Amino acid sequence: MLVVRPSPIVPHPHSLNPSITENVIPSYETTMDLLQEEVQGLFEHHLRVESLLALSKKLQTEFKQRLQAGPQCMLPSHNYTLPNGKEHGTYLALEVGGSTLRVALVDLNGRVSSAQSLKIRRIATSTIDNRVRDLRGLAFFDWIAEKVGDMLSADKAACDHMELEEPIPMGIAWSFPIDQTSIRSGNILGMGKGFHCSIYKGSDLGDLITQACQRLNLNIRLDAIVNDSSAAVLSRAYVDPSTRLAVILGTGINAAIHLPVSSLHHSKFGARQFPTTMETTHVLVNTELSMFGKRAFPTTRWDEHLNAHHILPDYQPMEYLLAGGYMGEIVRLIIVEAIHSAGLFNGSLPPALSVPYNLDTRALAIFEADTYPNLLPSCIHFQKEFHLRAPPTPAEMSFIRQVVLVVSRRSQGYFTAAIHALSSLLHDLDDGIMQNGLDHICIGCDGSVINKYPGYMEKSQVLLDELVHASRQKRVVLESAGESAVLGAGVAVGMANAAEL
Repeated sequence: MLVVRPSPIVPHPHSLNPSITENVIPSYETTMDLLQEEVQGLFEHHLRVESLLALSKKLQTEFKQRLQAGPQCMLPSHNYTLPNGKEHGTYLALEVGGSTLRVALVDLNGRVSSAQSLKIRRIATSTIDNRVRDLRGLAFFDWIAEKVGDMLSADKAACDHMELEEPIPMGIAWSFPIDQTSIRSGNILGMGKGFHCSIYKGSDLGDLITQACQRLNLNIRLDAIVNDSSAAVLSRAYVDPSTRLAVILGTGINAAIHLPVSSLHHSKFGARQFPTTMETTHVLVNTELSMFGKRAFPTTRWDEHLNAHHILPDYQPMEYLLAGGYMGEIVRLIIVEAIHSAGLFNGSLPPALSVPYNLDTRALAIFEADTYPNLLPSCIHFQKEFHLRAPPTPAEMSFIRQVVLVVSRRSQGYFTAAIHALSSLLHDLDDGIMQNGLDHICIGCDGSVINKYPGYMEKSQVLLDELVHASRQKRVVLESAGESAVLGAGVAVGMANAAEL
C-alpha cells in the first residue's frame, strides 16, 4: 500500500519566537494532563460495546450496498470453492509484493495435524529494491524467472521433476491491481510504486510469467493467481474447515470472505458469465475492506488532518484510522500538538518529529510493550530515534505511551467492529453457516499488526467475544495465518490440479 507524506503542521509560535529566554516561562493553551484526558475521551468514547455494535450495523449496510453495485469493492474472484483438505502434492508458490519477492515450495499433506497439513519445504526471499523496480520491459519478469530457477536448482526433488516432461505447477500471490479473467490468467492494470515494467499494462500476467520461465528453459505451468486476502482464506481453510473469511492487517487492511453467489448482483461479475450451475453456489470475494467506513467511523481532529493532507483523501477511510501505516502518524500529530499547546519537551519540536510519517508502528510497539516503572527502554529508543540531546523525562514518556495506548486501543476497537460486521454478513446471507454443525467461524489473520503488535490479536478476540455474545451469534475465532500468501498460492494450485483429475 502506498503511504504518502502530508505537509507538516505549522509550528506553534512559542517554538520559533527568539524572544523567549530561559528567564521567561512561556504560557500554553492547555496542560499535559488536560490534553491527555481529552485525547483519551475522544479516542475511547466510541469503544463501548453498544457503540461498536452500532458501528458494525452501519458497516453491514455498506457491505450489502457494495455487493450490489460499485466497481472498486466486493469483487468476486475466480475461486468458487474452498479446499476440502484432500488436496495433496508439492507446488511452487510465488508472492510478489511492492518490496519483496518470495519463492517457495509448498507441501500439501492433507488435513492431518495443523502443523503437518501445510508446510513450506523451502523458501527464498529477494528484495525488490529500486534497481529491480527500474528494470525495463520484460526484464522484471526475467528476474522473477531467475529466482524461480534458483529455487528449483536448490531442491533435488524439484530438479528430478524438471527432467520429466510434466511441467511443475505454480501459483502466484500478486499484490498489484489485476483484471483477472480466469483462475490462471489476468490482465495487469498497473503496478505503480516506481515499477518501470508497467509498460505491460493490459498484458496477461500468466503469459508474461510463463514466457519468462520458458526463456530460461524452466518447465513451469502457472495454474493459479490469487490476491493476498484470498490466499489467507485458502491457507487457513485447508487446515480448518470452519474458515470462511480472512483479514490482512499490516501497513494496510483488506479481507476476503466466502459468500453465496446469489448475494452479489450479476454486474459484479463483469464480462464473465454469471455462475448458474448447481455446483457453483459460493464465491470468494475480495472486499477491499480499506475503502469502507467513511460515514460510519467517528473521527478526531488528528484523523481529519491526516486525511486532508493525504494525496488520496477519503480513498481508504478505514485504513487511515486503524492500519499500521497510519497509527504512528496519528500519534505523531498528537505529540506535535502537545509540544505546541501543552509544553511537551518545553515547547521545542525535535526536527525529526516535524517530518510526517517519521514515527512508525514498530516504535509504537516498543512503547506499548514497555512495562518498566520509569519507561527507560522507551526513553532510550525515543531519544535515539528522534536525535534528542537528552532522553524524555519519565513524565513526558508516560504521556506519549498513554497516547500510544489509546490509539492502538481504538485501532483494535474499529478493527473488531469491522470483523463483527463481516461475520454478521455471513450469518445474514449464508444459511449454511447456521446448519453446518460447526460451533464457530474461524477467521484467518495475517499481517504485521495483527500478528506482531503486542497483544493486538488477543485484545481484539476479547472484544470480539463481547460483540458476538451480545449479537447471539456463533463464536468467531481469530487464528494466525502466517505466511498466508505463499501457502495460499500453493493451496490454490493444489485445488486447480485436483479439479482437473
